[in-house]
Amino acid sequence: MRCAFSHHTDYQRQKETHPYVQAVHALTDIVEYRGRNPILYPDFIFIQTKIGKKFFKYCKFVHSVAERVINRRRETLQKECVSSRKFLDLVDILLTAKDENGDGLTPLEIRNEANTFMFEGHDTTSSAISWILYSLAEHMDVQNKVRIEVDSIMEDRQTDDLQWDDLSHLEYLGMVIKEGMRQHCPVPVVARQLTKDFQIDGHVFPSGTSVAVDIYMLHHNEEVWERPMEFIPERFSKENASKIGPFQFIPFSAGPRNCIGQNFAMNEVKVVLAKLVHRYKFELEPNHIPRKRASLVMRAANGILLRVSSR
Repeated sequence: MRCAFSHHTDYQRQKETHPYVQAVHALTDIVEYRGRNPILYPDFIFIQTKIGKKFFKYCKFVHSVAERVINRRRETLQKECVSSRKFLDLVDILLTAKDENGDGLTPLEIRNEANTFMFEGHDTTSSAISWILYSLAEHMDVQNKVRIEVDSIMEDRQTDDLQWDDLSHLEYLGMVIKEGMRQHCPVPVVARQLTKDFQIDGHVFPSGTSVAVDIYMLHHNEEVWERPMEFIPERFSKENASKIGPFQFIPFSAGPRNCIGQNFAMNEVKVVLAKLVHRYKFELEPNHIPRKRASLVMRAANGILLRVSSR
């Protein structure tokens, strides 16, 4: 929130009780439930149900949170000289962006982009970090390689704060993160609506058809990936990355409607994991295997339990 919106919050201190966090979790659960219940597919039925009314109530609330943040930034921009600022946050960019005709984004378009950062940005990154830590605990050799790389950057420093230039040097950690996102898929499925007729294997799907792209299945397809169930960070090395097709690895979706925050998210995950591995050692909790629960975000149905010790 601070990086993207210059907005200070204490959401992380009220993880289970903050109304915004509760609303986001409720909305994802409702969407998942509706997707498995054909009776609720028609809007005119859904809006009459108790769960439908709850859905729109929470939608109204999360939209209001985004609008408050946007309006606060708009008021700030009106008082400041934008060109004199050292940097612009996400909302600043959205508010000041103009096309070749000098037209800016509409309030709805700005809110939609802000919602993507706020709604999806916190849940997906925490999912990725949690599952990658589990994989590091599973594969101590990989964890040790990450630690050696991080320690080489952190040595002789008074703090463990990473600098911007450090991120490009954490190459192996970047490979680990990509392999974690391939194996665990923070966003397991994305949906799209066809804007023109589309043909697959002789079958024509007409314009307007809603389709789902199962990212989890793609990332575990034996015809696409060699040994897909194994955790192998080296498949994303510089030598091997050139062999990966543009639509083979799509943790942030792909094409013109891919995730607006993917670079932000990758850097966020890299910073958090680097600092954690530098400070702590992670080991598996015996007799506990987390069970994946695919919703809008990949969760663990029974939690991810690890043993953590200070280095």
